[in-house]
Amino acid sequence: MSKLNAINTFRDLLAFLTIIPLGKTEDFIASSARNMFLFPLVGGLLGLFAASYFWGCSVIVSFLVGAVDFLLQVPVGWLAGVLPAAMTLAFLLVLTGFQHFDGLIDLGNAIGLKKMEDRREIAHRWIVTYKGALLAFFVEFCAFAGLFLLNWNLALRALIVAEIGAKLAMLTIVWRGKPSHEGLGARFMRNAKRKINIAGYTAAFLIGYVLLGFVGLLAVLASVGCGLFMEKVANFMFGGVSGDIIGATNETARAVVLVLVAAVFVFVSGLFWGGLLL
Repeated sequence: MSKLNAINTFRDLLAFLTIIPLGKTEDFIASSARNMFLFPLVGGLLGLFAASYFWGCSVIVSFLVGAVDFLLQVPVGWLAGVLPAAMTLAFLLVLTGFQHFDGLIDLGNAIGLKKMEDRREIAHRWIVTYKGALLAFFVEFCAFAGLFLLNWNLALRALIVAEIGAKLAMLTIVWRGKPSHEGLGARFMRNAKRKINIAGYTAAFLIGYVLLGFVGLLAVLASVGCGLFMEKVANFMFGGVSGDIIGATNETARAVVLVLVAAVFVFVSGLFWGGLLL
């Protein structure tokens, strides 16, 4: 791949996965699908953006909370943990244009309907039912809770691994899945089933290990499992994978990784303090 082609490919991937106005080639969707093995690397970049945003929010919010507490004597210290986590997840949703979040809503809308035709029909409608809203809120709340429970240093690294895992889960469901209908998901599944996808898995596991050690490996492995699980959900609900399900997989895998890392952190911290108390 020449330097110019590499730049165009990277630009296409960012244009597809985010709302960043970078411009794109004429058929950037096909280009993104052919080079889907690079999704985890782009996810790492998006995670770096999110980690930087989280750091900035933490510094600013901590300063403001401290000022309010000092001047007004109002107990608002808890906001120093809540606001950066909530603002960072909102940043990621905006950065991706809510396209993955919309997939969660569409999946939730279809829950409980008996006929596959009805599930497919409501998933394509511009509508938000209470089931869609609840599923989307639950998944994003899990991601928020996981990020909130992490300390500042660990949260920065976990955000990067979470975005890598989210994109690896998308790669997994596309590589294994069959399309439910002719659409965006089908275009990806036609172009993305390539052996070079193994490179994406290798990069994801390596970066996960560098950033979080064996916990990072476990987190990346969990994201692969999430992709496989969401493929089963897609087959049961819609008879195959659609673009909405691919997007829902991204949001779900991010939440899974953040919750997993937080759970390990809380467990290890509990053992440490428990050992001190004993």
